[in-house]
Amino acid sequence: MKVAVTSKGVLLDSEVDPRFGRAPYIVVVDTETMEFEAVDNSVNVNAFKGAGIQAATTVCEKGVEVLMTGYCGPKAFSTLQAGGVKVVSDMTGTIRDAVAAFKAGKVSYTTAANKDAHW
Repeated sequence: MKVAVTSKGVLLDSEVDPRFGRAPYIVVVDTETMEFEAVDNSVNVNAFKGAGIQAATTVCEKGVEVLMTGYCGPKAFSTLQAGGVKVVSDMTGTIRDAVAAFKAGKVSYTTAANKDAHW
């Protein structure tokens, strides 16, 4: 299964970035093999608006089934839902920690956005 985690860096030991749309990277991880791809999200970091929607579109296009992040706004959340991507909010630690928590069943899916607007 492919999961995505918002990240401050390009490695599995990079910190989770709490921002979804404005995270510098989105790391896509295959939970079975731990192979990963760090997707450059810099085009959205300083976007005036629409960063969450664009990042959500990228996640959907990568075939991701679950997104793990800190905060996800309403427009991004709706876009992810439309693409069939489940969201886990309030993630911290490293990308490796987040994936391990997911694999151990220690995460809960959120049912709504947990941030009002872009940040």
